[in-house]
Amino acid sequence: MEDEADIARLVRHHLEASGYVVRLFAAGKNLIEEAEKQKPSLFLLDIMVPGADGFELCRQIRATAGLAMTPVIFLTAKTGEPDRVLGFELGADDYISKPFSPRELVARVKAVLRRFERPLAPDVVRFEDIEIDTSAMTLTVRGSTVATTATEFRLLDYLARHPGRVFTRDQLLDAVWRETAFVTPRSVDVYVRRLREKIEVDPEQPQYLRTVRGAGYRFGAVK
Repeated sequence: MEDEADIARLVRHHLEASGYVVRLFAAGKNLIEEAEKQKPSLFLLDIMVPGADGFELCRQIRATAGLAMTPVIFLTAKTGEPDRVLGFELGADDYISKPFSPRELVARVKAVLRRFERPLAPDVVRFEDIEIDTSAMTLTVRGSTVATTATEFRLLDYLARHPGRVFTRDQLLDAVWRETAFVTPRSVDVYVRRLREKIEVDPEQPQYLRTVRGAGYRFGAVK
């Protein structure tokens, strides 16, 4: 979905030339309804669009059960750090700033899709009152199912499989994002904060996702 017709046509041309099927929406109206009828592999959202802006559409996507884990990329001229952080806090998986090269756009779409197409080992990881079921891609916290994005789920699964081990932000980027040329360590901080809000009794005093000052993050207490 793009707010400038020429850019929208350019985006569609290059994505279709790379083998993707593209649907364009000039505004946010009916986007969620149509996506529920035919689930996309990825949303490419512009922040500045008529009606509901890209941020609001991302909120709606993350709140819709059948779409919540679908990757979201923001494509926007708003390049300030607050806007970028807000995008990740809402659950975006990447953030492409205008002007951009078509080659970069296609590369980043491919990178995000590869991240989600890479299967996780089918297993159930349990840690006290948290259960991570990779077969069903579900997170259960204190007996209740908690919605996550696919990136959040992969990050939590990776940390929970290595309890007590400290990972730097760069190590987590390599393990979870894989394609790290366009993602910054700041993204890891945003995702950890989002996960704390979902799994911790008190996100300000985390018991699971702990910060190791000057080093990075670890899951659970060191034995």
